[in-house]
Amino acid sequence: MEEEKHHHHLFHHKNKGEEGPVDYKKEVKHHSHLEKIGGLGAVAAGAFALHEKHKAKKDPENAHKHKIKEEIAAVAAVGAGGFAFHERHEKKDAKKEKKQAEGGHHHHHH
Repeated sequence: MEEEKHHHHLFHHKNKGEEGPVDYKKEVKHHSHLEKIGGLGAVAAGAFALHEKHKAKKDPENAHKHKIKEEIAAVAAVGAGGFAFHERHEKKDAKKEKKQAEGGHHHHHH
């Protein structure tokens, strides 16, 4: 038994009357874009965490504050990385759906 798939589009809202043919190329591009944003967020948050870790060593008086900021940034980095991973999966699904919509047996490598 195959489970019904639910796609959660965080930033992609369609009006109720706006059904119709799905633009798979647009869908793939959309998930690819969000994957990159998630990756950038992970890198930025990771860099900030390292920056705060460095500040904690240089500023022992406020080390506790810097440690808290470091931990929050580390959690944000993991969350953004998870989001990027999720979008990568959504992009793969969109590519599969695009292929099936085209007839399934086209082997175009871009």
